[in-house]
Amino acid sequence: MDKIIVIILVIMIILVINFIILTIYIGRQYNNTDWGHPLTNILDGLVRFYCQRYHRQWDYKIDIPKDKKILLASNHISALDPLLLVAATDRPIRFMIAKEEYEKPILNRLFKAAGCIPVDRGGRVEGAFRSAIRAIEKGEIVAIFPQGGIHSKKTPREIIKPGIMRLSKLTGCDILPVLISGVAAPGSMVSCLILRGDVEFDVHPLLSPKEVQMPNFRDEMSQWLLGKSKTIECRVKDSPED
Repeated sequence: MDKIIVIILVIMIILVINFIILTIYIGRQYNNTDWGHPLTNILDGLVRFYCQRYHRQWDYKIDIPKDKKILLASNHISALDPLLLVAATDRPIRFMIAKEEYEKPILNRLFKAAGCIPVDRGGRVEGAFRSAIRAIEKGEIVAIFPQGGIHSKKTPREIIKPGIMRLSKLTGCDILPVLISGVAAPGSMVSCLILRGDVEFDVHPLLSPKEVQMPNFRDEMSQWLLGKSKTIECRVKDSPED
């Protein structure tokens, strides 16, 4: 009986070692961005493998100009969204996320390693803004979910938060809007990670800081992120007399 237990333990150890080796191999093979640390780079590769093969994102890439300061702005339909954006870019992304999410045990270490910027949604956003501004000025990609949280068709967030306009004005950066679709369980935190998706992206042309400050920007951006319009037309609205 003791021999059987030993054999089972040896088999289990071998399986675990093989799993670890395979995980590291896949992480290194699919890694496409230098995050500044070997373990983070392996995690990057695993994220890409998971999104591209399991959620059928395949080798889709978001073309981010390297000669401009960019603020990436996406809709937020699930907890999967940040992973999908990472898998679609070839540069590290610094996500602005809610402070309460950033401080969750275990996940906090991952968020720190990825350079995420915690945002206090209680109103004290100055520290987060300063961190985002420093990152953008250094040429890093900062990503924001301007709708303020995960939404679905049942709980749409009709108007985006004004922080995106303020960041663009303070840094003079362009906005690159991205619309994510094809997630299997939109509006979820866990189901979207388990159920297999068929992910697609709609990337809008860059919006200049001047366009972002137009009076109708928030409404136009909000409608586009909800999939209710095909383009974001940032212009000064006609006055009633015209």
